[in-house]
Amino acid sequence: MKLRLTRSFSAGIAKIAVAGLAAGLLFGAASAASAMVWSGDRPLIRTLDMAGSGVFDEFDGPAERAEFRHPAGVLVLGDGSVLAADSDNHRIRLIRDGEVSVFAGIPVSAVFDEAGLPAGALNDGPAELALFWNPAGLAADKAGNVYVADANNHAIRKISPSGEVATLAGNGVLGHRDGPGGEALFHYPTDVAVDDEGNVYVADTLNHAIRKITPQGEVTTLNALSARAVEVYEGVVAPAGGYADGPLTEALFNEPSGLAIDAKGNLYVSDTGNQRIRYIDFAAGTVTTVAGGGELEANALYVEGAYADGPAAEARFNGPKGIAAAPDGGLFIADSLNHAVRYLKDGRVHTVAGHPGGSHGHRNGFDEEALLNYPADVAIDASGDLIVADMLNNRIRKIEFYSLPEGWTSTGKIRMLLNNREIAAESPPEIRSGRTLAPLRTVAEAAGYTVEYENGEVTLAGEGIRVKLTVGVTEASVMDANGGSTAVQLDAAPYLRGGATYVPVRFLAELAGFHVDWHDETATVILRK
Repeated sequence: MKLRLTRSFSAGIAKIAVAGLAAGLLFGAASAASAMVWSGDRPLIRTLDMAGSGVFDEFDGPAERAEFRHPAGVLVLGDGSVLAADSDNHRIRLIRDGEVSVFAGIPVSAVFDEAGLPAGALNDGPAELALFWNPAGLAADKAGNVYVADANNHAIRKISPSGEVATLAGNGVLGHRDGPGGEALFHYPTDVAVDDEGNVYVADTLNHAIRKITPQGEVTTLNALSARAVEVYEGVVAPAGGYADGPLTEALFNEPSGLAIDAKGNLYVSDTGNQRIRYIDFAAGTVTTVAGGGELEANALYVEGAYADGPAAEARFNGPKGIAAAPDGGLFIADSLNHAVRYLKDGRVHTVAGHPGGSHGHRNGFDEEALLNYPADVAIDASGDLIVADMLNNRIRKIEFYSLPEGWTSTGKIRMLLNNREIAAESPPEIRSGRTLAPLRTVAEAAGYTVEYENGEVTLAGEGIRVKLTVGVTEASVMDANGGSTAVQLDAAPYLRGGATYVPVRFLAELAGFHVDWHDETATVILRK
């Protein structure tokens, strides 16, 4: 049986949407991706929960208590609200002002399937009476219409600003056929994107095709269809996608599941089964691979997934899904089976959030501390931060990008920041053997310690902890609230200079629960908490 890779959505630059069923058009602001602050090869970020308790169910109300069943797509509204395609609840949810409510779809399912889950169906009409079946990708046009890739209905749905749901293309029957919208057939479409002319592009996943729906409702297939077949079990053969760059009409895809239109009006494609990011240049009529790789074996449904950052041609993905194009030309990628969010820019791929290579779960925090579980989609909000459909965590997450204070540039000296505020030091920090050391009182006060000096020893008292240091000695004593003592080796010994005692910044800050990073461009030590 062929695996269905249910996916998410993307849309690209500052996605457009309505702020409510009867609202007018609102535009999101530009992404702050170009202003990312980097430490090494990763941007400084913080991941937190936006909505969802993690419980696999359906509940509206306060965002932290809301319940989702496998959210698969997200779309940012101009007022900062977010639409989420709540796939296994078969409805579109609205996250606004800390509350979760139903945007479209019957809010209480009266019919359950054989697994005891809400059953999906196809029904047009007022949003509160409409029925969906595993909705995934979301997008919107300039008139404020919201489009839904209604995957298991094999249809593209349209929600008007007045709250009417209509089937734009497809009719609930799977297959492949071009023509007028109601006569066209799709096979598990999982994403949509809309250009400035009102053309709707569809990632027709199990047809391995990119489809186009004109404003007049005519559906066409843009690429060649794969003729591959794979024996998935003995005697059981399934149709499979292929891989070929070149002229668009001859190009092959393998379960494409994410779309994003860039500033030029061209289309990025998350080619999930090929573990690649592809690019359709409409003016040139070509398809190229812009990131990812791997061999598609003759008797395999998919290219084997992997993980690697670095040059785009050498980078590797594992189930890339939702994508979002940023105004700076970068592309954010929900790398689902690597449980990470990746970023493609200037021919290189970087990890933004998550622990790729198998580590997954739910944990908030800074940079690599955070854990995701099958991120299915990403969208960019008005602040340039990312909204993530964290599918198997049944949550909507937010990734905030750290920003330096306005006008912060290199001064030729080492400086320190506590979050976005400069830490004033009686004398500048120094680097010795690759370690940053700063005047003790400066670091201690920033980290919330009180300081006591006695006979060459220094005792720092913080919340539930005491630290004893000795000038010239690399061993420190750390005492907990219960009186227990642990000897800890410092990476540099404290020393005296100009009447100040210099200590390793990272050691003391991390003991106090701060996350410490180095920004090389401005020679800044950044402490975040």
